[in-house]
This record gives sequence, structure tokens and C-alpha cells, in this order.
Amino acid sequence: MNSEPPEEGGAPVGRRVFLGTLGLGALGVLAAPTLQRGLEAFLGGAADKDPTGLTGLLPNGGGFRYYSVASSVPHKSAADYRLTVGGLVERPASYTLAELRALPQTRLVRDVQCVTGWRVPDTPFEGVRLSRLLDAAGVRAGAGAVRFTCFDGAYTESLTLDQARRADVLVALRMRDEDIGHAHGGPVRLYVAPMYFYKSAKWLSGITVTEDVRPGYWEERGYDVDAWVGRSNGRDDDPTS
Repeated sequence: MNSEPPEEGGAPVGRRVFLGTLGLGALGVLAAPTLQRGLEAFLGGAADKDPTGLTGLLPNGGGFRYYSVASSVPHKSAADYRLTVGGLVERPASYTLAELRALPQTRLVRDVQCVTGWRVPDTPFEGVRLSRLLDAAGVRAGAGAVRFTCFDGAYTESLTLDQARRADVLVALRMRDEDIGHAHGGPVRLYVAPMYFYKSAKWLSGITVTEDVRPGYWEERGYDVDAWVGRSNGRDDDPTS
């Protein structure tokens, strides 16, 4: 969730460097999808071994930045992934990846806006509406919020129950028309379309219905709990949903 300002006042670019850059640009157009996937895989692997978090400063070809608050994040396969739903519910549940994929899927295409300023337009996400999982669990009277935990062992987030039931809040399994990879928080992540991207918790492992909202990882460090794009955190970005 870091962004860097562009450099200014650099040295003049020589003719050979300029022509070389044009050549690399043409090559990039032809090889962009392959290079992008390779760069994302490289950054994801490097970040897993980077206790400083500095790899989170590097943008990848898709406009996103790999960022983790933990020094390393375990990988979960389709065989060992589980998503639990519990707390103030009548029917606690545990879902495998195959069971989540078997549920009705919703596709949304929205801009993604980070609170630090970068934005990725028209990004497709697909998954199960969070409201469907809450309805299946049977939310008890007195519940007012939902807390999310992640298998990185560090990240948490929360929404009010009304926010969690919005039609544009997903337990996402796909992003940019492919299964969500580890570098983007897969195999399953939260996607909260109308809020800044820190609300869309990566590496989702637990959904717990609670009485009240509990501040998440970044909210304990100063970000707004209600993170509506353009209406929070002192920012005036265009809405994303």
C-alpha cells in the first residue's frame, strides 16, 4: 500500500538510450502478458523472503503493488485451503476452495483505489457475495459487525453488518479473469468495491460475526474504519462503486 512520487530533474537522456528505450517498449507490447505474470511471481516470491517489506514499494506491470504486513505468508493450495465462518451465527461452517467455487458467482468490474494514491481502472473480480455466506450461517440477533482474519497471521479487517451485506462486497476467487494468485492474496481474498483497497483483506481465512466493529490492522495505525473512497482518510478520489 505504498506509492512513490515520480522522479524529477533527472539527467538528459542520450540518443542511444532513447532509441534503446523505444525498442524495449516495442518488445514490452508484444511480451507484456508474459512479462507481467513473471514480474508478479518474482515480486511475490521475493516479498515472502523480505522481512523489511521494501518489496512492497515496487510496482508490477498490472499497476498493483505487492504488499504484506508479515515477514512471510504461507502458500495455500486448493487441497489445504479452508475458510471458516463463525462467531454470532447459528450454523458455523468451513468451506473448501472447491465448495466456494461451486456456489453462485458474482462478477464486478470496478476501479481499485489505494489510500496512498494509486488507482487501477476497470479491474474484474469474481466470487461469492459475502451476504450469501452470512445468510447460510444464520446471523444471530444482536450481531452488528463482521471481522476478517487472514492466514498471514497478522492482518485483520472489519465491516459493519450492513456494509458486509452490500451486493458489491465479495469473497473473491478470481481477479482480472483468472484465479487469484498468492501475490494478490489468493486463493481467496475479500473485495470491498466501494472502499479503499486496505479493506479488501488478502489471504482470507476467517469470517467472524461480532457485536461491534473492531478496528483492523491499518485502522489501529491511523486509517479510517469507514473507508469509503473519496469520503474518508482526507481524500477526494472519485468513487469506485
